[in-house]
Amino acid sequence: MSEHDDEAGQTTRRGDLSRGGPSRHQPANSELSAGAGHKPANSELSAGADSGSEDLTVSRRDLKKGKPGRSGKAPKAAKAPRTPKATKTPKAPKPTKASRAARRTDATGRRGIRGLLGRGATAPAGTEAPSQSFPSGSAPVARPNTSSRSSRLRELPQITLPRVQIPSALTDTGARLLDVTNSRLRPVVVQTEPVWRPIAAGLRWISPLGWTVLLLGIAAWIVAATWGWTELAMVAVGCLVLFVLCLLLAIGRTKLAITTEVDPARVTVGDPATGRIAVTNLSVRSLLPLLIELPVGRTAARFILPPLAAGKVHEELFVVPTQRRGVIEVGPATTVHGDPLGLVRRTVEWTDRTELFVHPLTTPLEPLGAGLLRDLEGQTTQDLSMSDLAFHALREYQPGDDRRYIHWRSSAKHGRLLVRQFLDTRRSHLSIVVDTTPDSYTGGEDAVELAISCAASLAMRSILDEQDTTVVVNDQSASRTTAPLTLDSLARASVGPVDVFASSGEASALAPDASVGLLVTGSHRPFIQIQRALAQFEVEVIKVALVIDPDTEVGVRRLGDITLLSVRELADLQRVLFSGVLA
Repeated sequence: MSEHDDEAGQTTRRGDLSRGGPSRHQPANSELSAGAGHKPANSELSAGADSGSEDLTVSRRDLKKGKPGRSGKAPKAAKAPRTPKATKTPKAPKPTKASRAARRTDATGRRGIRGLLGRGATAPAGTEAPSQSFPSGSAPVARPNTSSRSSRLRELPQITLPRVQIPSALTDTGARLLDVTNSRLRPVVVQTEPVWRPIAAGLRWISPLGWTVLLLGIAAWIVAATWGWTELAMVAVGCLVLFVLCLLLAIGRTKLAITTEVDPARVTVGDPATGRIAVTNLSVRSLLPLLIELPVGRTAARFILPPLAAGKVHEELFVVPTQRRGVIEVGPATTVHGDPLGLVRRTVEWTDRTELFVHPLTTPLEPLGAGLLRDLEGQTTQDLSMSDLAFHALREYQPGDDRRYIHWRSSAKHGRLLVRQFLDTRRSHLSIVVDTTPDSYTGGEDAVELAISCAASLAMRSILDEQDTTVVVNDQSASRTTAPLTLDSLARASVGPVDVFASSGEASALAPDASVGLLVTGSHRPFIQIQRALAQFEVEVIKVALVIDPDTEVGVRRLGDITLLSVRELADLQRVLFSGVLA
């Protein structure tokens, strides 16, 4: 094989160019292996040899121009036999819109899969590759061909667990068994009640410590009897004897008469309240020392009754805490029979519960201006009447009119009988709604208590002025009643979330003839809710909103048809009502 240097001084073989790889510099006398044997470099190759072994020298300049030139004379290589022309493959038909859409869908799905798998990763099995046309005689790489489901792979898999269903036969069988059991056992339980009721009551006497001592004695007795352990037998005898003695101390009938009193039954927050309990021995024998318990609200008062002779009376006094508004239950008084160790405890109730009302704080208010004084006579309406307080005009006498209303001076002047004509009047009615939601106030529950105190002060002033009064506070309401009963309802009211819209509707239903509607709320309640709540009253009703806010200025504002009063404390109520806003 002949080689020579081109213009760049490098040696190139045509066989290397045909294989696409650069040639290596070899000496002139190097030998190349062709087939199975070795031949010298200057030997000629036969025409039937491999075309890759043909030695032709091509210059680099010809390669740059795109023409493979020859430098020097080289022997012509024998022409390789022509391969038969391949039959032309028929042109593929032009793709339709549906096929192009399908290709775009497949390509989009493949890109989505590649994005999910990461760059350089292959698509999972079952993903369809885009269709391509290959010339005849070529062998494309086989790829799995399935239906296009690429759009489904974008969604995360969802796992649905089957709901466990109990067969209806089991549920029906259980229901029938319960019915049969109840129908058969209930008569037996009712018939044997005189037997098991005292036993159940006696078992309740034993405290947990008493059950522990009893079980310890029984267990020690069994072990001592089984293994002959003398020490355990002594422990068992001690536990059982102690339990029996304590049980005997609790058994017995006591004849007593216990009375409890709380004076006064109604107090204001902070006022002192004392109670008295009197115990009378009705037995013919002396009474041993006895423990008496009297629940007072969330606490309990305990008294040790000294030895009491027959027919004697012993009294004890106790103090009731009244620091907060509410209803304090006193009683029932119970006697405790038992032992000093507390193994057995038998309690017997002797009295009923007594309620002590702790009313909210109130402040004295002056009459609410001229409007309130006019309301004492009644607000006039457009309805004419023949008997009322508001004089309207004079008219001619008609048969049937009351002669008491004849105006004789005017009749003598005009020469005919004239009678007085009146207008119907109605009494003033104050309707108060209190918002007890702590979140509506700046101070929480303490601010709610202040709001209840303001409502109580207004209600007391209205009742003293002989007006009808209706109060709605959370779950309590009072309408057209006395001052003590109204304050009792305010004392029972609980603090908690409330729907002011529903409360205003209840107040409107209780007082359809209300002349003033007042809502007591906090600064955190939106004004639109205040407006909707007061809209439950009639159009002619005076609407007032009393806002409790310690951070605002005390004053009176007018917002549409609503008068807005702002107070910081209970003493500010007199200042805002001085202008007669409720007139």
